[in-house]
Parts: sequence; structure tokens; C-alpha cells
Amino acid sequence: MNKNSLAVFEDYNIRRIYDEESETWYFSVVDIIQVLIQQPDYQAARNYWKVLKNRLNKEGSESVTKCNLLKLESADGKKYLTDVADPETLLRLIQSVPSAKAEPIKLWLAKVGYERMQDMADPARSLDRAREFWQQHGRSEKWIQQRMMGQETRNKLTDYWKEHDIGKEDEFAILTNIIHKEWSGVSVKKHKTIKGLKTQNLRDHMSEAELIFTALAELSTRQIAETMKATGMDENKDAGKKGGGIAKKARRDLEAKTGKKVITGKNFLPPESKNILPRKTEKKKR
Repeated sequence: MNKNSLAVFEDYNIRRIYDEESETWYFSVVDIIQVLIQQPDYQAARNYWKVLKNRLNKEGSESVTKCNLLKLESADGKKYLTDVADPETLLRLIQSVPSAKAEPIKLWLAKVGYERMQDMADPARSLDRAREFWQQHGRSEKWIQQRMMGQETRNKLTDYWKEHDIGKEDEFAILTNIIHKEWSGVSVKKHKTIKGLKTQNLRDHMSEAELIFTALAELSTRQIAETMKATGMDENKDAGKKGGGIAKKARRDLEAKTGKKVITGKNFLPPESKNILPRKTEKKKR
């Protein structure tokens, strides 16, 4: 976790933190509760969340188990462990709080970057919007097709993980990084640094070759995991290394034949505008 930020909803500050590994924003649950119950007193909102969390725990709700504890800055300037949740988990929590602000805050979350909430009801919307976005930003149809095929391969792998005792976001990030580092020779974070990316999605800035090798590594990982009947972190880590190794061998063979590196610093970021300083105007002599 390496990026902290405040988002504002009406008169409320909502703390959030961005995880570059999983490319996910996590929001303070208590801050969201404050908005829902319209409670300016932070301690009162914290007590409300404590009672609600206990009730949901007793009911066996997954919403609570999917919350994480991360250090966020408090009003006194110090950082404390705080319950945080990603947007999908927040959606479920919001439904547990009777509030006139439920719908407005759902819309607000969408506006700050989580249109995925609407996509949960209609997945085709996200595909259409993604294609339109890439077209507007100058991606070729060949690149778009490869990007979407790679995403389908990725989804099949994560579906397998979910069904075999991999459920936490940090576990997804760890396995993804193992596969990526095995085939490419660099971590996800390092690859983003090479491309000059910060919060951007790495795959949206990959070359066609990088997309293909990523897909090969993840396809191989899933098929190996299925053959091994891999369950849990240790077995899926092993499958990830083997799957990434297959793509690594293919990458090295291609690089040996072409003399060109597959991993590249190229990206699709807009060119930085040059800072042109205004000329100093000479004072007119009287």
C-alpha cells in the first residue's frame, strides 16, 4: 500500500488508500458509516460500526470477513489500524444500514472510479465501455482483441482460484506477482516503474507481445493447477511458478531469435506538456 488520499462526499472526508499490487482503492468503513448515518461525531460512528460488525459476524456475513485492517491517518495526525473495504464489499455493507444516503453514496463511489458496481449487474457494459475507451485512446483493433482475450484468460484463472481456497485480495496479488515475475523476470511493481506508471492499470499499457506472454503464463498456470488439482496458496504458488516458467522459456526463445526484449518501457500515457516559461517583459522606459 503506497498511496493515501482523501475523497470528499458532501461535507464528509472519506479516507482511502490505493494498493498498486492489486490496483484497488480501499475506503475507511467508519467514514462511510458516518455518511450513511449522518453522524458528525467520529466516535459515535465508530461505535455504530462496532455493533453492526458484531451483528453481521453472528449472521455469518461475508462482508465483515472481507474487510481488511490497514493503517490510516487519524485526526491527530497519527496512523491507526482501521477497517477498510473495497467497493464491492462496501456495496454489501451499505445494504445493511438503513439510510437515505445509501443511493447517493453508491453513485458517488461510482463517480470516483468504480463504475464496476453497475457492471456487476450487466457485465457487457464494462466490455463495451472498455472497448470504447481503448478506441478513443488510439489502440488498434488487434491490440484491443488481444487485451480482451487476455482478460478472459485472467478471469478463468481467478475463477479457479476462488473455487480452490484463494479468496483474499492480497492472495490474488501474491499469486499474480509470482506468475508475472517468473515469466517476465520483473515484479508487477517493477514493470510499472519501467513503464513510468503509477496508479494506471499495467495491462492497459502493455505491448502486444507483453499481453500475449502474460496470457500464456496465466493460461499455463490454470491448466497446470487443474491437472494438479491445486488447492490453497502453497499448491497454487507452485502452479504459478510452473506456468510462468513455460512463458519465460517462450519469451527467451523469441528474444534470442529477434534480438529484442519483450519487456519494454513503452506506454500509452499522453505525452507530457513542456513547461514553457513566459518571457520576462521589459519595463518601458519613461
